[in-house]
Amino acid sequence: MNPRASFKRGALAAAMLFTMAATASAVTLRTAGANDVLTTDPMAQNHQTTHSYMQQVYESLVRYDDKYQTVPALATKWTQMSPTQVRFELRKGVKFHDGAPFTADDVIFSLTRAGTKPSNMIASVASIQEMKKIDDFTVDLILKGPNPTLLRDLTEARIMNKAWAEKNNSVKSQDYASKEENFASRNANGTGPFQLVSWQPDVKLTLKKNPNWWDKPKGNIDEVVFTPIKSAATRSAALISGQVDFVVDPPPQDLARMKSSSDIKIIEGAENRTIYLGLDQFRDELPGAGTPGKNPLKDKRVRQALYQAIDIAGIHDRTMRGLSVNAGTMVAPMVHGWTKELDARAAKFDVEGAKKLLADAGYPNGFSLNLECPNDRYVNDEAICQAVTAMWTRIGVKTNLKTAPMSQYVTRVMNSEVSAYLFGWGVATFDSLYSLDALMSTKDGKGIGTYNAGRFSDAKLDGMINQIKVEMDSAKRDALINDSLKLVKDEYYYLPVHHQIRPWAMRKGVTTQHRADDRPMFNWTTMK
Repeated sequence: MNPRASFKRGALAAAMLFTMAATASAVTLRTAGANDVLTTDPMAQNHQTTHSYMQQVYESLVRYDDKYQTVPALATKWTQMSPTQVRFELRKGVKFHDGAPFTADDVIFSLTRAGTKPSNMIASVASIQEMKKIDDFTVDLILKGPNPTLLRDLTEARIMNKAWAEKNNSVKSQDYASKEENFASRNANGTGPFQLVSWQPDVKLTLKKNPNWWDKPKGNIDEVVFTPIKSAATRSAALISGQVDFVVDPPPQDLARMKSSSDIKIIEGAENRTIYLGLDQFRDELPGAGTPGKNPLKDKRVRQALYQAIDIAGIHDRTMRGLSVNAGTMVAPMVHGWTKELDARAAKFDVEGAKKLLADAGYPNGFSLNLECPNDRYVNDEAICQAVTAMWTRIGVKTNLKTAPMSQYVTRVMNSEVSAYLFGWGVATFDSLYSLDALMSTKDGKGIGTYNAGRFSDAKLDGMINQIKVEMDSAKRDALINDSLKLVKDEYYYLPVHHQIRPWAMRKGVTTQHRADDRPMFNWTTMK
């Protein structure tokens, strides 16, 4: 026998056994949720499920720790050079998933891309006037004015590789509202703890561990396979039977059964998300209302009537089965600017009072209204809308309910094509300005008021919001936030319903930390 050949065969066999053992020991976390990722372009959609998975692939200059405080990520240090100039020192030795080095050029390219239409993440960089490259690992951000929330804003500004985007014709963000596709909307190249393997919309998304990540994961997950499962019953069955390991939105009606299973565990926590109803306050004639030349929703009395017609206690008890906190304001309790006084309901549930308000406004016989809702995004979203439909019809507002998957629905909201609509808003920065700027500022088509689908406009409110953006005195800033939220509440510009409580359900071998932003951290997750 040839000793050299024998040695080669032995080495090959050993290598094969090692490979098989490594494959066998790889830990795959199978996740599921009601709605799918909308895109893999990190700037195309401000959508929670999309952020949840893309934050594993793309990173920002700063990130949150487990207490939601900003800590270094792709930047290791930042220095306030002046009230409007901040210097960021970048982490050296970081590689993108394709092996390209991370440098200042990527930061300037990415923040420019985030701030350029059709990006849906303009708010995260809106305070930046210009950027200066000091060297390959130092960047100065020159601000339009002092910004007390700059670091929190930047947690949502994810960094792409400039050369990769240029090579693949993805210099600009995908125009999601126009149903555009680009290379970045189906492919990804970040620096994060996981790499995108593939994404088949409405079928499956697969991530694999990045072996060259600059940081050390706290968990042991090697692969994440996400399957969107719209049907609540099917999603529950998949978890209970062991087909999936983790469900971020278990149906409330199935929680008791899950809690009784020794194979399932539930972790519950309040989310920084407020569920609310928005109303068209822009068009002079409301489509389908049967009120020629008029838009009833422009009248504060009508908006108040719709508010008073909603039995939020009934929705909390019967529809949500206790998984909600009744809301009187547009931000949740863990968001800076929330107060107990603001969160008290503006007016009590009062059917007869609502009817009188309609009559006083000139609509004693009511009118017709189209209510649009997603059916796969928020906890019991369609059921909430069904309840509201009945409540509004009861006071004479003949309500027609239309539902659609979030992937279709969000485009109608962004394009202000809705008359009345249900939406949920999570606060990525944990500061009220995030909501005030996106939901309550006058929509300018340049990134301000992006999700003000009702297109109401209040010059006094706009002025206060603009002051909040630059006010560095915390007491003065807090007073402005309070006054802004109170104005929105008093005018019934929005009808807040509740702050969402989000239970996560998982197999007993899975251990992770619940997040108020409803974004599981897979690099913090372990599975036995």
